[in-house]
Order: sequence, then C-alpha cells, then structure tokens
Amino acid sequence: MTRAGAGRAAILVAGLALLGACSGSQSALDPTGVEAGRVATLSWVLFIGAAVIFVGVLVLTVAAVVGPAGFRTRLGREGVVIAGGIVFPVVILTILLGYGLTVMRAGGAEGDGEGASIAVVGEQWWWRVIYTDAEGRTFESANEIRIPTGRPVKLALTTADVIHSLWVPKLAGKLDMIPGRTNTLTLEAEEPGVSRGQCAEYCGGAHAFMAFHVVAMEPEDYDAWLDREAAVASRPGSTLEERGQLVFLSSGCGACHQVRGTGANGVIGPDLTHVGGRIALAAGTLPNSREAIADWIVANQHIKPQNKMPPYAIFSDAELDALSSYLASLE
Repeated sequence: MTRAGAGRAAILVAGLALLGACSGSQSALDPTGVEAGRVATLSWVLFIGAAVIFVGVLVLTVAAVVGPAGFRTRLGREGVVIAGGIVFPVVILTILLGYGLTVMRAGGAEGDGEGASIAVVGEQWWWRVIYTDAEGRTFESANEIRIPTGRPVKLALTTADVIHSLWVPKLAGKLDMIPGRTNTLTLEAEEPGVSRGQCAEYCGGAHAFMAFHVVAMEPEDYDAWLDREAAVASRPGSTLEERGQLVFLSSGCGACHQVRGTGANGVIGPDLTHVGGRIALAAGTLPNSREAIADWIVANQHIKPQNKMPPYAIFSDAELDALSSYLASLE
C-alpha cells in the first residue's frame, strides 16, 4: 500500500470510529430521555450556528487579504468593525441565551415523579442506590438504577465522602454530588433500554472505574421488579449454593455486605441481596456472571486498583466455586 493509500485508510478508520461514538449506551448524541433530548437539540443548534459563523468569518478573512481594494477599504471601516466585533456577538449570544433557557425550560417545575423515590449516594468508588416504594418499604441496590418509562423520576443525589458527579448522557445532563448537600436530578426515559452512566468528577484513584447502568422498563415491568427487589434474598436452591451461603456467612463477608433475610447485615459495602440480577459488577467494571464474581473475590485489586475491598485469596477452589455460585443465584 502506498503512503497516500495508508493515509486515506487511516482517515477512513478514524471517521468510522467517530461515527461509532455517536451511538451506544453512553452517547449524548443518541438521546432516549426527555432532558437529554433537549440537550442534544441545543447542542446541534450551537454546532451548526458555530459552523456557519466560522465559515462566514473565514470568507471575510480571505476577502480582507486578497479581495478588491475597494471592498477591503470598506471592510476596515470603524462602523463595520463595531458591528461585526461588538453588535453581532451581543445580539447572537443574547438570542442563543434566550433560546437555550427556553429549550432547557430553566426554572420550570418538573413533575413530582411517581412510584418509588430513589436516593443515590456516591461513594469511593461505587453507587449506593436506595429505593423507598409507595408502601414505605426501603431497600438498597448498588451501581444500577431502574426507572419506569414515561414517568419523571427524581433522584436525590448525595455523597458519603468527596465530590462525585452523576451523568447519564442518553438520559440527562450531569449533576454534582456535594458533601453536605442534596441535589435533585429528574430522569424521564422515553423508551425501554439500558443506558450507561459515569462519575463525571474526578474523585480519586479508581474514578475511571466508577460507572453504573440505568435500566428503563415498561411501568408494569418496573412495578413487578420493584416488588421482587423489595423481597429478601432467595434461599439456596442446591447443595452447592448452601455451601456457598455457609462460606459467605462464616468468612466475615456479612461484616461489610448485607443479604436481607440472612445474618449478613453489613452496611460498608454494596447490598448483595439481589446481586445476581444486576447487569454488571464493581460499578460497571465486569459483566455479571458466576466466573466474574469469582475473579472479583480473589483479584479485585488487580481488576479495579485502589477499591476499598481487600482481595480474598483464602478460599480453596471448591469454596470459591460454592461462594460464587451462591452469589450468582441471588437474583
């Protein structure tokens, strides 16, 4: 391949990569939420407007250099400079400000939300998700937020340590989580699906591994899921899972983790009552599977350096198999 051909191939690959970034579970250019749709609309107006102004300025610059002498003289007059350098920017920016406030409905009251209220607590380096349903039941999940479609859902955002920032590009803009304050973010998904979110404020060593998923569900499916999620953990369904539960309870895992319905009542780490039903492990670091659970238990500092859980290399292969089978069964 010639050097020119290699250059064209590189440009093509780069272009395809950029196009690929415009869609997916974490793309602000592929909105599936009401607020994200407003952000995308405003963004495209700004992009297109900036491109038009850039081309216009470029044309005038070329004309000022190589254009007819009479035109260059007129272009350099004080009135033209004031109009183009002061009046035009003030008018355009004022229009854009008003348009932006209108599109984003700044100051407008959102709906109060329906069903369960959801609180999200940012912690180094994972997300504690607390649901309170219409019956007053309160229960926890971790690193995964489930919401119904077609309903505005308010998230109460707080932090247990440093500043974090919750951002789900497909659904809404980002909002910071400030120590000592509670901020409110409203999500409204227009269609079922899974969106990936990320902590958007540097919060320490494992910040890059602090992701989460938002699962939008049809309202009836969401209500059914909420009832299942509020229930205690399922009982072991096999001898292997019974052994795994015994390993979990006898090895001190319950000092940090809770499994509702058992003697494990820890509150330091994520609630594991329904960990087997989640999409991912360790704040979006690993896809959820029995094998991934086993890998995380023994090698979590290699997988997600500086996370707060120590690696457990104390288990035999049989114990690790039983323990991971038990945790994977908790759906």
